[in-house]
Amino acid sequence: MADETVLTESSVAKLREELEFLKTTKRRELSEALSRARSYGDLSENFEYHAARQEQAILNGRIADIEATLERAVVVPDGPEGTPDAVGLGCTVTVRDLEEDEEWTFTLVDPVQANPIDDRISINSPVGQALSGKAVGDVVQVKAPAGVSEYEILAIRH
Repeated sequence: MADETVLTESSVAKLREELEFLKTTKRRELSEALSRARSYGDLSENFEYHAARQEQAILNGRIADIEATLERAVVVPDGPEGTPDAVGLGCTVTVRDLEEDEEWTFTLVDPVQANPIDDRISINSPVGQALSGKAVGDVVQVKAPAGVSEYEILAIRH
């Protein structure tokens, strides 16, 4: 399956929990909000009604997105994956940006856990894909929208 998404067991559990909440609690709350807004009368100028309908569309989109992600998920155990000498899911990697001569340490995670602000980079990102399977001392080129960057792998921790 070309569309596969690698997710850890904990990420799958988190997505299933969110899906259950959205389908039950959140949908019920929106249904009540729509009913309340309808009771205000003229729907053409009813801000509450239109806002609730928009929120309902966003909710349905999020539900569809989670369901699609779970359908194409390849579930792996939590924790580092792969050989101890190579970069893989769950590894903390230190690289040197060869152009800027700056070091950067981050953890490669699945897309659900990704948060670049906390240096948690998705294994599916350009950086994650370029580093996967590489070893300390390897130099990789990362193609991103801003251009091509070169990184040297300095350390891998599992």
